[in-house]
Amino acid sequence: MKLSHIPLRLSTGALILNSGAGKIDLDPESAAGLQAMAGQVFPQLERMEPEKFGKYLGYAEMAVGGLLLAPFIPSRLAGLALAGFAGPMVALYLKTPGMTQPDGIRPTQEGTALAKDVWMLGIALALLLDTRGRKPARLH
Repeated sequence: MKLSHIPLRLSTGALILNSGAGKIDLDPESAAGLQAMAGQVFPQLERMEPEKFGKYLGYAEMAVGGLLLAPFIPSRLAGLALAGFAGPMVALYLKTPGMTQPDGIRPTQEGTALAKDVWMLGIALALLLDTRGRKPARLH
């Protein structure tokens, strides 16, 4: 792990780990609300019991947060896991009615909480694309 990756991984990993821990014991109504939102991007999730969905989501977030925090995990692998988490979050923001202005990109007041998760995708891409210290690929 590069020194410049530590702030990115530490701040993001801690936030995601904490968020996941808070979802393990969600009440049924909160779990159902999260599930309904996620079902807009992944309709197959709607078939799952809301409490199971909440637990699985919490465990998945904790796994991604743990990967980011573990110094022995290569940054590219941690970035790939973060991209796998952040990509659907951005899709959720873009597909949920009422989250964006009429232009489909800028957030409404209600959409700001999801729109701010775009930074996670940016961090994931920074971890994935950082090639400093690697031989550049040859284009033929």
